[in-house]
Amino acid sequence: MQKSFVCVRRGHIDEKDKMKRDRVYETREPTGGPTMKPISNIAELRRVMRRNERPFYFISASPFNLMGIDEWVGNCRFISLIDPFDGRHPNVFVPSKIPGSKLNSIEEINNHLLKHPEVIDYITKRGGKPIAVFLMFDEITEKLCKELGIEIWSPTAKLRQHFDNKIETVRIGNKAGVPSVPNTLARARTYKELRSEAEKAGLGTDLVVQTRFGDSGRTTFFIASEKDYDRYASTISAEAEVKIMKRINCRSATMDACITASGTLVVPLMTEVIGKPELTPDKGGWAGNEIFAKAFSETIRAKARDMTCRLGNQLFEEGYLGYFNVDYLIVEETGEVYLGELNPRISGASSLTNHAPFAYADAPLFLFHLLAFSGIDATLDVEDYNDRWAREESIESWSQMIIKSIDDLSGTVIHAPATGIYRMMPDGSVSYHRSADRWQETESEEEAFFLRLTGAGDPICHGAYHGVLVLRGRVMNDESVLTERARNWIKGIRSLYVSKRRTKIKRDETPEPDR
Repeated sequence: MQKSFVCVRRGHIDEKDKMKRDRVYETREPTGGPTMKPISNIAELRRVMRRNERPFYFISASPFNLMGIDEWVGNCRFISLIDPFDGRHPNVFVPSKIPGSKLNSIEEINNHLLKHPEVIDYITKRGGKPIAVFLMFDEITEKLCKELGIEIWSPTAKLRQHFDNKIETVRIGNKAGVPSVPNTLARARTYKELRSEAEKAGLGTDLVVQTRFGDSGRTTFFIASEKDYDRYASTISAEAEVKIMKRINCRSATMDACITASGTLVVPLMTEVIGKPELTPDKGGWAGNEIFAKAFSETIRAKARDMTCRLGNQLFEEGYLGYFNVDYLIVEETGEVYLGELNPRISGASSLTNHAPFAYADAPLFLFHLLAFSGIDATLDVEDYNDRWAREESIESWSQMIIKSIDDLSGTVIHAPATGIYRMMPDGSVSYHRSADRWQETESEEEAFFLRLTGAGDPICHGAYHGVLVLRGRVMNDESVLTERARNWIKGIRSLYVSKRRTKIKRDETPEPDR
């Protein structure tokens, strides 16, 4: 059997890189069979993925992150805890609920699904040599997949967790020549110790502190006083090391990328919707994205592309392959670009980037991830793809907003809006218009696609996800303020939820798993 890759990074065959890749990733049987010819262009990639014969599964809480990828990959199915489509989507399988199941993380959800008798039966009956991809998984997931004969086409859980560490991100960035916001890595068991470390690093007194793991809205703390520190003391003081940063006035941006043996592919830089109180109760919490041609100046876009490619090359050197996401912080006054976070996996923005016009003209970024793990030799002109995808004509304006519960009442949902296309009336009111499985079916800026994540009978509490709203055009102005249109959409979707409220709850400052 052929080895997995002909390594042509930096324009030539690098046997050292090839040997490193073969050590880290076992040789795999190609998705189209052991005699599959090498791939050298997009047309061949599209054909191979569409004619895939092996059962492929995206196993997660919902289909959100890879929604629509089944149009590109043959034999693709979604195994989910949540059914946003109420049984209408032919490629979404949702097992019955097991009473009393308490699932506190994405990893626990995936492990629950893999142990569910109905899921095991579903995978067994489809036969073949199954492949799976997860948003997040752990060593237990790997063990369960091995028992079921499922091959995971992603870096190992151990490797993913290593690179998911925000402290490690700083070190990787430094090695790649990609700077983070001025910071120091130290312990901060008390406010006095925090101030002392910040003073030694010249960071001032208005600080931002991050712990190693967790969602940005729950484990990023803005601290300008001892009172601020005391609110989060139990979390910060328990860490052996935290990232202490100078607070800057910045815009948040994000970029998806994929490391292949031919190089690192990058998609256009997107804005991030961060900490909007209309959408999320978490200050600094991710709440959506915008993709549009002039999101940032060409200088900033080019700098972010270069930084992402350098990060990709460094990750490759350290044994990583496939899809990853980078968050950047862009200083308003100077245009300086800083590394924010590294997410070693598909991301919340992937649902937009995999279906942008450049993806339909060539191929979704995720197909390159599958290619990297497929066992098929490939020689790709990565530089040409990156240049083409960066052109303004390749980018169409779309936005997504993640709508969470923002009040302090827990209860049960009695009625929830269905997944589908909604329409906004001239007075700003919102109503259901028609059934749909794809957000591309919206026809104008008066319409939007809503993917429901919390339905009738589900519990609802502070910070719970209502759903995802995808719409044409922008949702923020140039000052990163939500537009009136965006606020009307949020208000309109919320008005369609009816809940039986029970008790007022205390806000939980405990970190929760990453998105």
